[in-house]
Order: sequence, then C-alpha cells, then structure tokens
Amino acid sequence: MTAWIILPISLSTFSITGIWIVYAMAVMNHHVCPVENWSYNESCSADSTKHGYPKSCCTLEDVPLISKCGTYPPESCLFSLIGNIGAFLVAIICFLRYGQLLEQRRASRVNTAALVTGCTNAAGLVVVGNFQVDYAKSLHYIGAGVAFPAGLLFICLQCFLSYHMAVSALDFWMAYLRVFLSTMAFISLVFSGIFFIHESFLLQHLAAICEWVFVIDILVFYGTFSYEFGAISNETLVAALQHSSGRGCKSPGSSSTSTHLNCHPESIAMI
Repeated sequence: MTAWIILPISLSTFSITGIWIVYAMAVMNHHVCPVENWSYNESCSADSTKHGYPKSCCTLEDVPLISKCGTYPPESCLFSLIGNIGAFLVAIICFLRYGQLLEQRRASRVNTAALVTGCTNAAGLVVVGNFQVDYAKSLHYIGAGVAFPAGLLFICLQCFLSYHMAVSALDFWMAYLRVFLSTMAFISLVFSGIFFIHESFLLQHLAAICEWVFVIDILVFYGTFSYEFGAISNETLVAALQHSSGRGCKSPGSSSTSTHLNCHPESIAMI
C-alpha cells in the first residue's frame, strides 16, 4: 500500500502551509506584528496603518507567537481546523508506525512508549487548537504543556528506534537526519521556554522565532515517516490491532493465520 507514503507528507505540507497562512492572516488583520519587525514600544497610539498592511507600532501583545496568530477570527477558525486535522493525522501516523515495528518483531517498551507519547501529543494539539490563548489561557497552556514535551519525547524515541532497526546505509542516514531534527527541536523548545518567561520585547520575539522553528521541525520529522510507510500493508494494521487488543498471540495448535508476531517471550526483542 504505497498510498500510505502520502500520509506523513500530507500532514507536514498541510500543517506547515496552514500555520503560515494563519500568520499571514493575523498580520494582515493587524492582530500581530510581522516576525521581521524587531521594533517594539511600551505603548502605541491608535494604529493608523491601512487595512491589509502590517502594523507599524508593536507591543508585547503583538508578538507573533503561533498561538497568538490563531487567537482572533477569522484566522482562529483556520487555526482550530489545522489543530483538529493535524491531531487526527498524528494519531494515525503514530498507530501505523507502532504496527509497522510490531510487524518487524520490534515489540518493545520503547515502541509502546512512542505510541503513548504520540497520542498524547495529538490530544494536546486538540486542546491548543480549540482553546485560544486570549479566551481560555489556562486550558491553552495546559494543552501546549502536554503537546510540546510529548511531541519532543515522541521524536526522540523514534530516533532510538530508527537507529536500532537500521540495516542499510540509507536507513542509517535517515536515523542521523532524525537525530539532527530532534536535536534542533530540543534546543529550540528549551530556548523558547527560557525566552518566553521574560517580559522583554527582544526575548519575547526570540521566543516566538524558537517556537516557530520547533513546530516546523516537528512537522518535518513526521514527514520523514514516508520513507518507511511505503512498506505498510494490511498485515501492519492487523498486527497493531491484534497486539493492542491482546489477541495478537496464537496458541501453537491454532489454525488461524499468524500476523508475523511470535508469542514466545524469548523471541520478543525487549529494548
């Protein structure tokens, strides 16, 4: 089923394009300042900027954090749509990746942890997308506090799994690419958090840039799964469903068809 290759690419393309459209709409509607504007003031008089053009006077309330870009309508509607569809695609990708590793006899605690963190990331994205920061700040921050660390942990676990199961030179190069993306995501998330807690125009602006780097980096990482998803088949789905429901193991005398899962403890690779 080579059609599964499209799924990770669709998530990356749809989400990255969507959030940049949200940003452009927020700038044009004077809800945030352009990311290239480093000039901020303590206060601004009535903004005389014409409709359809960026703001000329920016305060801390206008810093182009991703959440801030999706706070007010009409861009908030698109922001919620991206959050919901993106979360759904993330959950599917995590489940397929889990099943694919099971099919290759990689039943491990790391694989299970990756599935859990991936689905947790998806749940956090739903909360972030549907509870705008200016109207439901607590829920929005809870969602972000769940989604961002869970997303980072998911890609780190996938780096480990990618390197552990690499066979060919191309497999190792993909593992190295994922390690690079994970490192960039970790650095940008840490610096985003450090800059965000300071009430400084410069640091808040840097926090916004780091947040954008982190989110785009994570989405690009999800897109790399198209490399493995070309090998997904119906047996991959069966393996994941049977294992998750506890019916994956067959007795030695069973006449039913195996799903590539060996039930003997000594044959399960525990990482």
